[in-house]
Amino acid sequence: MGIEVVTFGCRLNTYESEAMQRHAEEAGLGEVVIVNTCAVTAEATRQARQSIRRIAREKPGARIVVTGCAAQVEPETFATMPEVAKVLGNHEKMKAETWGALRDFGVGASEKVLVNDIMAVKETAVHLIDGMRGRTRAFVQVQNGCDHRCTFCIIPYGRGNSRSVPMGAVVDQVRTLIGHGSREVVLTGVDITSYGKDLPGEPKLGSLVKSLLRHVPELERLRISSIDSVEADDDLLDAIANETRLMPHLHLSLQAGDDMILKRMKRRHLRKDAIAFCDQVKRLRPDMVFGADIIAGFPTETEEMFTRSLDIVEECSLTHLHVFPFSPRPGTPAARMPQVARDAVKDRARRLRERGEAALLKHLGEEVGARRNVLVETGQLGRTEGFTLVRFDRSVAPGEILPVTIAGHDGKELLAA
Repeated sequence: MGIEVVTFGCRLNTYESEAMQRHAEEAGLGEVVIVNTCAVTAEATRQARQSIRRIAREKPGARIVVTGCAAQVEPETFATMPEVAKVLGNHEKMKAETWGALRDFGVGASEKVLVNDIMAVKETAVHLIDGMRGRTRAFVQVQNGCDHRCTFCIIPYGRGNSRSVPMGAVVDQVRTLIGHGSREVVLTGVDITSYGKDLPGEPKLGSLVKSLLRHVPELERLRISSIDSVEADDDLLDAIANETRLMPHLHLSLQAGDDMILKRMKRRHLRKDAIAFCDQVKRLRPDMVFGADIIAGFPTETEEMFTRSLDIVEECSLTHLHVFPFSPRPGTPAARMPQVARDAVKDRARRLRERGEAALLKHLGEEVGARRNVLVETGQLGRTEGFTLVRFDRSVAPGEILPVTIAGHDGKELLAA
């Protein structure tokens, strides 16, 4: 079996899973399954525990190592599981020496957990990998951690405070990935619009984007993962307007469309800020496609407040919606606020998803007849510059970028001519 990694959660976890797998292979570990967890919701932790039990049943000879954000914030939850051989923190999991020390797993019960204070970590090093197995796009970590304390979020306690990868190291990593065949690179992190605040000269995300495009001319497509629009800097907006290799797709961390809920979430933007940002970007780049995270049923949310979240889908021209039914995360301020009834939360999440499906349908219809460059991900699926899925009626080589005319859609995906 060798080394297997099961990844939950964000793109940063996907990148880190690749680095961990390589460390584990270089350390010569045998049959090991690494479970890289997410802690964004209590449900995510439950799913990780469920997956661990399933892995233990299906692969009784494998040793299970649990790491990631859920392991960082509640290590004992996993340490008490008899199926788990080792629990690693988010800082420890990225060190080659950690995996070398696990070669014989000769540890006592008291040493089962290796999780240190993530808040004491002051820097983030780039982890050099030459590609992403089974993927046509590569993720590059440029930042980790978060200095903000949204009332619903426990991630800062799993990732620590914000820290950035030096610009030169990011450029070198992207060059390596392109040299090994990656056609598209995605910049990822926990709060990437806070990039650079801890680096000399405090460069911003826009400076990093421009530097990459300038110093790596062979990079064909650059994409940015989730951003906090209120922190978008002038250089980033200039790059959006003028750099065609920067893909016209932004995923926004909106979370809600009502000002009172945004304040109770401790977000730093208001409804009008989100709408103004999307309007500005659309003027700069008319083909821009927006995605967004929105939470349904946040504590104290009334039906009127929720309606404003529904309406912001159209007002911000959102296309790719990630809907999260609110679930209280122990240890967060939102868990102590007056909760919305579970039935109402589920109903609001359903209505938000329906609004998102309608927005996607509208976008798909508008794409028919357009000429798009599609990066092929699997034999018959690829994505446009705007991150919309395209299906081919034939098998195509993964990694190819093909100019296609959009012939139609099936309600969920575009269809190539």
